[in-house]
Amino acid sequence: MPPPKKRAERKLLSRHAWITLDGGFAARHCLVQDISATGAKITMDEDASQLPGVIRMAFARDARTGRSCQVVWRRGKSAGIKFL
Repeated sequence: MPPPKKRAERKLLSRHAWITLDGGFAARHCLVQDISATGAKITMDEDASQLPGVIRMAFARDARTGRSCQVVWRRGKSAGIKFL
């Protein structure tokens, strides 16, 4: 039996951030609910099912900052992202 996967410790955050799509042209506001060394849970004003597979998230609106992320799950207005 394989050992259980150990998840990175998550820290509650509730901090405003921006996600950018399409090479930085479509900035959208989000709220980072919690964050870890490997990823985060974000909540948006709109349905998260429309997010593409890869986005960029930053704590400033400047598209040159932030980290590339893979969207690993989507539920309603929330999504889970993994830092690339």
